[in-house]
This record gives sequence, C-alpha cells and structure tokens, in this order.
Amino acid sequence: MNSFFNPDGVAIIGASDNPVRGGYRILKNASGGYKGRIYPVNPKHDSILGMKCYPAVSSIPCDFDLAIYFIPAIFLPSVIEECAKKNVRGIIIESAGFAEVGAEGKKLQEECKALAVKHNIRLWGPNCMGLLDGHSRNVFSFMHTDSWKTLMIPGSVSMIVQSGMLSAAFLMMILERGGMGVSKICSIGNKCDVNETDLLEYLIDDPLTGVIGLYTESIVNVRRFMKLCQSTTKPVVVLKGGRSPSGARAALSHTASLAGNYSIMKHALKQSGAIPAYDFTELMDILRGFSKTGCSKNDGGTAVITFSGGGGIVTSDFLHDFNLPLASLSGETLKSIKEVFPSWMDPSNPVDVWPAIEKNGMETVYSKVVEAVMHDSGVDSLIIHIFSGRCDSGLFRELGRLKEALAKPVIAWLAGEGEPLRALKRDLEDMGIPVFEEMGRGVRFLHAAKQHYSKNPCNPNVSGL
Repeated sequence: MNSFFNPDGVAIIGASDNPVRGGYRILKNASGGYKGRIYPVNPKHDSILGMKCYPAVSSIPCDFDLAIYFIPAIFLPSVIEECAKKNVRGIIIESAGFAEVGAEGKKLQEECKALAVKHNIRLWGPNCMGLLDGHSRNVFSFMHTDSWKTLMIPGSVSMIVQSGMLSAAFLMMILERGGMGVSKICSIGNKCDVNETDLLEYLIDDPLTGVIGLYTESIVNVRRFMKLCQSTTKPVVVLKGGRSPSGARAALSHTASLAGNYSIMKHALKQSGAIPAYDFTELMDILRGFSKTGCSKNDGGTAVITFSGGGGIVTSDFLHDFNLPLASLSGETLKSIKEVFPSWMDPSNPVDVWPAIEKNGMETVYSKVVEAVMHDSGVDSLIIHIFSGRCDSGLFRELGRLKEALAKPVIAWLAGEGEPLRALKRDLEDMGIPVFEEMGRGVRFLHAAKQHYSKNPCNPNVSGL
C-alpha cells in the first residue's frame, strides 16, 4: 500500500495539455503537491506544464513505483506489461469502462487483474478518483479544483469511498465547511484488487489517521473486515450503500458491486464495533466529531448549558431518544451555580443561563457555570448552546482546556447569523469543540462517541493529530 501513498516516481498515463481534460488535472494536481519524479505520458506532446512528456511507459528512462492510468480501458493490458518492465508496484486506474459497463468490461477487468497478479502489481480502481493525502500533499486525482492547495488542512480523518464523484463531493464539503482536517481520502471504484479491507488495515496502522470513515456498496472480505474493526481503538464509521433492493441494483450498475443482504451486513458491522451512519451528512458529522474528541470516561450523564429554556427541552428530548441520561448535578455544583443566578431562580439541568446573564453578564456566568458543571463527577459530557451574536470565543477557551484535561466530550450548537457565527464556529472547533448546525445531529455524534469509548480505551491524542 505504501507505493500508492508514498511512491518513488509517478507516471501519468494520459496526461494532457488541455485544461478541461482529466489528464491535465491529474498532472496539475500531482505536480502541485507531490515532491518526487513525475513522468507525463502522451505520444502527442513533447512537454506539458514544463515537464518532459514521454510517448510511452517504455520510453521513461528510470524505474518508478506508481502509474496513474487515464486513457481508454482497452489499452490497460499492454500498459500493465510495460509497467512490469519498469518495476512498477501499483497502478491507479481512474478510467471507466470496466466491470460496471457489462460482460465485456468485466472480462477485460478480470484479464487485467490476472496480468497484474502475474507481475506482482497492485491495481487500485478502476472507475475511481484516486487518492488525496492532507499531510504529504500527494493528490493523485482528476479533481477539477485547486481549492485543496489552500483549504485542505492536515488532520486525523481518513476516508475510503467507493464512489469517485462522491469522494470529490466529500472533499469539497470538508474544504467549504472547515472544522475537519484530512489525513487521507481514498476513492476505490470497482476495487478489482485493492479494496476497503486492504485500506482499512493500512489506515489502522497509519499514525496520522485517528478516525476512519467508509462509504461502501459491498465488502469484499467481511470476516477480515470485522476482525480489523475489532482490533483497533480508532473509530470506524460506515455508511453502507445498497440497503434496499433498488439501491442494490443501482450499486451493481455503479461499481459492479453485489451489495448483499443488508440485514446480515448490519449485524456484522454491529458485532465488529463499527459505527453505522445512515446518510452522508451524518457520516461527516460523526467523523468531524471524533476528529475533535479523543476521549470519554462514559461514567455519568450529559449536562446541558443553554441560553434558551426551549433549547434545553428539545435537547433533553434528543438525549432521551438516544437513551443518553441527563446528568444529576450535585448539590455542590448547584450551590456554586446559584451564586450567579437571580434570587428567584434555582438552577437545574438543563442549565438555562440567560436570566443569570442578564443579571451578571456573559463572562461571569459562563466562567462560573462551565467550571462547576465540568468538574461535577456525575457529568461525563456537555452540550452547550451559544448565541453567536452576543459571545466572544475567548469565553470558551477554558472549556476547551477542561474538555481535554477531564476527558469529557463537549459539543456546541450555535444560533446566530453571518460572519460572527462563522468566526465563532471556527474558533470553537480550533479549541477541539465540534459545532453542529442542528441539536439532533450533535446528540447523534455524542451517542456514537459514548458507544465507542465504552468499548475502547481513551486516546486523548486523537483530536490533536
């Protein structure tokens, strides 16, 4: 696998000088981040983007590790033979036209796999968008954007995505919304050879990956996949496509995947300790949450600090839906909080701080309430509601510190608008506090975190990767 992620030399087969063609984007993306030797291959050009262009793989003067294939499918067998003579270790096939198009394409795909096995070459794809690495900046993909150069922040989240365009959409969501650093994004398409289980094993061992997400339409080796999930303390979050009969038929035409019986797969994933996600936004929410949350003692209940009585009620309902108990605040905690509350109001959980804020101001109230609640032994997690139009992020720096020191997950829900809301969201997530646009989505993540950490030892360093 390392020859894909850290290759010594890369050939771009099908490189183009036309900015609207995928072969141009692959070459431009690779040269924008990869620090090694790059060999464009196209018999129609002498040079592209200032790099010498070779008419064929056989004309490249040196051996190299990786080829990226982006020409018609029919030429792949001969290219595999040429690559073998250059001691190529892996080929990322980003072209379509294989098993997903029918019997002839399937026959060609099987022929190519047999040739690759013969020459000890691993095949990634076909019908995929390749890979991106947030740390090395290796981008081996025809992504039609340069945004990754400035917006792809190195982080702990790695993803394995069976759909090529979906992996691009995931990346754009990450770049646009922020708050989640990327380790590796892997688009595997038809997975004629390299599959989700191979990559899961690699990412479990990868020190720069702290949480792993998958969108998959089928799992090639379910037993091995389950054992790998059970072997790691890293959260593994899975969105399984093809749950319905019609979805399974669509998967067959999309990546030639036999989606299998979802009921059986659902139980297998549960036994493995993988965390299920049921749509793309939920998958992203859970991954982002884990990227900020490295630990939970999971030995108490959840406290809610809110500026709205109604917000506290709705959050309590969501906690009940997920069978997460509200914390019973100790007498000492309630006494401490009462010091900043008006005389006519006794605090409880949820802690509605707005009347206290009107009496004593935000800084005094948030400082007092956060300190008391977070140190309560009956509290193992906190949900905090914040009105961005009235709050400065400096109010919550101590909360970010306490979250790490006490191993108590904190999630935030913001109300407000415009740049003040966006700025506060960025600041909170920089402090390791994930922000959710809807209360229910935040509680869903908290449920996933408590489930995971109830079965796995704490790893306080995950959120700091």
